[in-house]
Amino acid sequence: METGNNPNSSSATAMSNPGWPTIDGPLGLSEEESVAYARRFFRFGFCLLPWLWALNCFYFWPVLLRSRSFPRLRPYVVGSAAGFTVFTILLSSWALTFIIGGKHLFGHVWDELVMYNVADKLGLTGWS
Repeated sequence: METGNNPNSSSATAMSNPGWPTIDGPLGLSEEESVAYARRFFRFGFCLLPWLWALNCFYFWPVLLRSRSFPRLRPYVVGSAAGFTVFTILLSSWALTFIIGGKHLFGHVWDELVMYNVADKLGLTGWS
């Protein structure tokens, strides 16, 4: 009996089965359910919910690690990773502009942009 050329051997099975698409392994979703969830998280991320992209990347981390596994699921997870990266860069740039630049960068417009004087502008500081 030849075990080296046997396609039913355990090494051939391990090569054909890339594992589980979710971080919780066999307790997680099947591949069909995973595609549906990843697609939903990817699409809802465009509705100003980019943290769903981060959740998508976290939950389907095994898909990001293995480049050739789960070809139907991978575009949604990689797209979520790219979307969250772009969102993080934009948010960080915006925050750093205000933190570093401040009044020196914006001049007299700075008083209109900052939020700490909104209560004064709306008259919410007195108890009249």
